[in-house]
Amino acid sequence: MDTSPQQTPRADRTRPTSQRLVIVTGPSGAGRATAIHILEDLGFEAIDNIPMSMLRRLVEAPGGDRPMAVGVDVRNRDFSVERLQDLVDWLDGREGLALQLLFLDCGEDVLVRRYSETRRRHPLVPDAPAITGIRQEIALLAPIRDRADILLDTTETSPHDLKAALSEWFSDGRGGAMGVTLQSFAFKRGVPKGLDMMFDCRFLRNPHWDTDLRQMTGLDAPVQAHVEGDPRFAPFVERVHSLILDLLPAFRDEGKSHLSIGFGCTGGQHRSVVVAETLARGLAEAGWQVSKRHGEQERWGCVVAERDKHT
Repeated sequence: MDTSPQQTPRADRTRPTSQRLVIVTGPSGAGRATAIHILEDLGFEAIDNIPMSMLRRLVEAPGGDRPMAVGVDVRNRDFSVERLQDLVDWLDGREGLALQLLFLDCGEDVLVRRYSETRRRHPLVPDAPAITGIRQEIALLAPIRDRADILLDTTETSPHDLKAALSEWFSDGRGGAMGVTLQSFAFKRGVPKGLDMMFDCRFLRNPHWDTDLRQMTGLDAPVQAHVEGDPRFAPFVERVHSLILDLLPAFRDEGKSHLSIGFGCTGGQHRSVVVAETLARGLAEAGWQVSKRHGEQERWGCVVAERDKHT
């Protein structure tokens, strides 16, 4: 399943705004309720499963100073894909409103497991196996998924990871600021879902073949020195850094609120980590809002909070 963030061009993203609204949707079981609670903790006025007809009146009501997060899914009393699309069009055309559509996606197998663990019935087909409703709902929501401003796959995402991701996009009232996440990963485990662009670092000198470095990571100085000693390292990093700096303003102007860039090596432990760390420093020095994720360190628990932000 392609989970790269989909961007819907807005008619005028630069117009002055006085109210921020995030519509949170996705298949049942993908984490919508959890996301709503997280956004509430981030200072949003959070409302879940409000009838769409009432949402129009709510937006028109005076006194909307706080950002608002609204959960919408098939359990809404007046839900239909057509109504939701019409609502998004109507909201997007309102003067002074900054709208974002957040779609939480999830793999079919994981949704089945979650329904099995909670022993809940699927709202679309309460008298049939959950898999039947899950497949119907995924197909039903496909047009909404394609319109999402932010598409987040929660298949392998813990509540902690979800909170970190939403914090990157929505905390501190930064609105139009675009966040950048640099992520190292292991090709042996497959390419992470949701990347906007990806770079292969496997051509660089591999510390794995040095027994003194094998158990270290790219966060350790000896490994960094080893990788940086490859004569191909500096030209590669310089070119990638220049390319990303050229592209970031264009992505921001197009309306992206977040860009995810992956760097992979065989084990995700050495080379990709060094490259991601080096580029994170460079982008932060250039004034971009940067966060880092190192998948293998998180998997092993070697680095509990490797999401340091630079502003």
